Amino acid sequence: MRVRRRSGVVAATAIIMSLPLLCGALTGCDDGGAQPGPTLRSGSTEPSAPKAQLTFGVYGPKDETSEFQGVVDSFNAQSAESRVRLHTWSSHGAMMADLRSGGGPASHLPDIFMASRSDLRWLQGKHLTQPVDELLDERGIDFGDGYSRDALEAFSADNRLQCMPYSISPMVIYYNTRLVDFAKMRARGLSAPDPASSSPRWTFDQFTAAAQFATRPRKGTRGVYIAPTLTGLAPFIYSGGGKIFDDESAPTTLAFSDDSTQGALQRTLPLLRDPHVTLTQDQLAKASPMQWFERGRLGMIAGYRSMVPALRQVPGLSFDVMPMPTLDSWSTVGDISGLCLSARAASTPEAADFLVQASSAKSVGRVVRSGYLVPANLEAASSDDFLQPGRLPEHAAVFNSSVRTLHLNPLIDSGPQLEQAVSGSLQDLLNVPVLDLPALGEQIDAESRSVLAPGGASDSPTPSGG
Repeated sequence: MRVRRRSGVVAATAIIMSLPLLCGALTGCDDGGAQPGPTLRSGSTEPSAPKAQLTFGVYGPKDETSEFQGVVDSFNAQSAESRVRLHTWSSHGAMMADLRSGGGPASHLPDIFMASRSDLRWLQGKHLTQPVDELLDERGIDFGDGYSRDALEAFSADNRLQCMPYSISPMVIYYNTRLVDFAKMRARGLSAPDPASSSPRWTFDQFTAAAQFATRPRKGTRGVYIAPTLTGLAPFIYSGGGKIFDDESAPTTLAFSDDSTQGALQRTLPLLRDPHVTLTQDQLAKASPMQWFERGRLGMIAGYRSMVPALRQVPGLSFDVMPMPTLDSWSTVGDISGLCLSARAASTPEAADFLVQASSAKSVGRVVRSGYLVPANLEAASSDDFLQPGRLPEHAAVFNSSVRTLHLNPLIDSGPQLEQAVSGSLQDLLNVPVLDLPALGEQIDAESRSVLAPGGASDSPTPSGG
């Protein structure tokens, strides 16, 4: 089976440069022949050379990675020319620690492997991957509307598609539906969003009202918790017209002293610093924000799709999701993962065959049923495999609509080090009793330059007030 290509299809490189959307051809390549789909080279049943032995590496919790075994088994049952073996890591951090360990990263690298967008610069710097666009074109993968532009941009570099987008999980707001009852809020004359609308949104003022509504001092509940991290604050800063970095392609410093960022923080911090509405340091010392939410004592918390399976296991917890609130524009951040091909794959053609099948809507749907991922494949994202009607959260489509507002950070190879360098000052931002926002913004930027521009002009951080 081979998908008909559009007349006048241009070279794969030019296609990626203009970043059109990948078509649904990927969605039919593993459907048992019901619809036309790309041709897998390994479909022949005739005697062939010895099978290529390939490894497929993925990371995640066991009940998610076990679903990848079914994808591997399905491919092995069809392929006469290669065999794929699954290798798993418990987390993204465990994978990257393994790849960065001694003995040379290439010795640990599977032939096909999952990677985060945040890994792309490091992987390319070590020459560990190869572009996938021409390989997909050779296998009849047409280019159309199967993937969002954000997904393609996330894994595009040097005018080539470096990895196949796999999951794209935006940050959203999880809320306890018993503590944050929008119908009751409206009945009391408070402004509240409609989570059942086709594209639910809410303003920061509505978000603030919901946090105050959920705060019940006599019962010990708090309205909201937002982590004092770059990731936690970024959606509010971007939505308020601010910026995190001085440059979106080659940052040399954070931009917390920038007037636009200061303005966004001035509008956001009165809520996020309110000790009567947010979790206190004493409460955080006793339990994590996630534990407070699971106990039904926290109204709202920001997070990703990966939180869903654990929350579903909490007896009596009723929760749903809303997009991040808006100040001026709708914006969020998130993680994007892709499937990459090793530059030293045992067989690039056979590895590309497996990539095609693993990225199909049917294969992706099998994995997303475990509840952890938001698929980048649009057909899989709109399917019941992902939306899971009848299960919490009721409005899972919020994840899909939020993808359209995802802000992609610059590709840097020092994200964890950057967060660590400014962690103390970001804690002060939300917790010092007397806040000197301009001085603290300057301090955060100065601390960031030790990571983003080491060896540059010396900056002496200004001590924060309190």
